[in-house]
Amino acid sequence: MSSTVKTEVISWIKTILLAAVLAGAVNSFLIVNAEVPTGSMENTIMAGDRILALRTSYWFDEPEAGDVVIFRYPDDPSGNTLYVKRIIGTAGDVVEMKDGLVFVNGEVLSEDYLAEPASGDFGPYIVPEGSFFMMGDNRNHSLDSRYWDNKFVEEEEILGKVVLRYYKGFKWIS
Repeated sequence: MSSTVKTEVISWIKTILLAAVLAGAVNSFLIVNAEVPTGSMENTIMAGDRILALRTSYWFDEPEAGDVVIFRYPDDPSGNTLYVKRIIGTAGDVVEMKDGLVFVNGEVLSEDYLAEPASGDFGPYIVPEGSFFMMGDNRNHSLDSRYWDNKFVEEEEILGKVVLRYYKGFKWIS
């Protein structure tokens, strides 16, 4: 093999390795790239959609009610199961559902993002300090805080705020 070919192969190997290291760093420190397997967030995010969440979203700001986030499922001790849900209650909030309406601190939550009217009752639950109460937008088909053994997601378990659906089509998530 000539030295020109060797130099070219080594150059390609270096480029591929650098690209792999950069992609790994971006995925580990800046974004969360995930596929949504269920319809629990319909119509905001559909089953099979691929989404991006920014890990940087909460470096300087706190998670807020209404944010759609990716987090570690609190009932999985391994921490390997990721969920995507909407924050409904923050520290100190009292969250409950009566006749399908969600109340936060006694006020009906305005939820124009719901796929269909919700049914059922739950709560009241008081959200502890440093924790969040999560619900899917497709309330009648969502395994969320209402049903978990550990009802709340701790702040350090939130990986990022969902900002973009990039497959099937582009859609900004707010």
